[in-house]
Amino acid sequence: MALLRVSSTDGKDMPKPKTDSNTNSMQLPKGWDSFVPELANIKNAHTITKRQWGAFYGTDLDLQLRRRGIDTIVLCGISTGIGVDTTAREAYQHGYNQIFVEDAMTASMKEEHDYVCRYIFPRIGQVRTSEEVVSSLG
Repeated sequence: MALLRVSSTDGKDMPKPKTDSNTNSMQLPKGWDSFVPELANIKNAHTITKRQWGAFYGTDLDLQLRRRGIDTIVLCGISTGIGVDTTAREAYQHGYNQIFVEDAMTASMKEEHDYVCRYIFPRIGQVRTSEEVVSSLG
């Protein structure tokens, strides 16, 4: 199993291109990038830290998944239309099967979340609820 988190100690490794959108840097609380105990205590899980929107760029995620024979990933996260969407598109281009846990992700605007879940994710994977994902594991 591979676990992924976004993190930056000082923000200097985050992209800062010129954009038309105001991208104020947020003050994040201590421990914001920690896993919940149920995930943090999984034995033999490989942890990957991403510093870009997508989880594949600049990480060894693809290598680690392939070494472990993993061909399906379950995606959730803080920003449906940014980090989750970018990672999903990268995973699709790498040939991974994907399950999107719609109620375990969010966006700054409901419309953004709904659009990506309704029109993008079904084209590149399967959209499911957390209850459906958990029940499929048993």
